[in-house]
Amino acid sequence: MERTLSIVKPDGVEKGVIGEVIKRFENNGLKVVAMKMVRMSKEQAKGFYYVHRERPFYDSLTDFMSSGPAVVMILEGENAIARNRELMGATDYREAAEGTIRRDFATDIERNIVHGSDGADTAAFEIAYFFNELEICG
Repeated sequence: MERTLSIVKPDGVEKGVIGEVIKRFENNGLKVVAMKMVRMSKEQAKGFYYVHRERPFYDSLTDFMSSGPAVVMILEGENAIARNRELMGATDYREAAEGTIRRDFATDIERNIVHGSDGADTAAFEIAYFFNELEICG
């Protein structure tokens, strides 16, 4: 069993698609083992996305991620990281496959509804950023 972090970003919360996103995960063999709503400060968003600090989109991404509430969750299942990324679709929603979360709900490359860990090391860092062991029920 593998774990990954998933975030319904502020645009997904605002659009009211939290339940639909979770339903897609659960219908595809991913179990939610921890979940909470957070509102990151700009500094917390910078800490979370620190790996992207040299990229041109860093400031706009951290502004967006601190602009409203987000739902952070840990998903567990076989090949959870790859499965989550497949369900999310390509970062650019216009390139995402039909039926993916981003294709169905996103309207912007940055405001693309969801975030998911891209590998095991990233997942470990991201999970620990938001959750302690007492909050994980899996």
